[in-house]
Amino acid sequence: MNLNVPDDADDAEAAAIAAAVGAHLTDRDRAVAAAAAAAAAGDEESWRGRKWAFAGRIDGLQGRSIRVPETAPTDGWTASGRTDRF
Repeated sequence: MNLNVPDDADDAEAAAIAAAVGAHLTDRDRAVAAAAAAAAAGDEESWRGRKWAFAGRIDGLQGRSIRVPETAPTDGWTASGRTDRF
């Protein structure tokens, strides 16, 4: 992976960029590992019984109606970041 840091970034800014990217990659790896473990254990979450509540919450917060697809992430924080695609 190549990390392009702006030429005018000082050492502290470059370190902050690298730390942020590193934290993101670590979080992503943990999420993938947790999803794989849940799938292997058969404990995979579903939207059963929660779709309408989530859609209502988005309607109340964003003022627009959405339809939550079956393939949407079951984690509320992750799903809320993708509501522009629903």
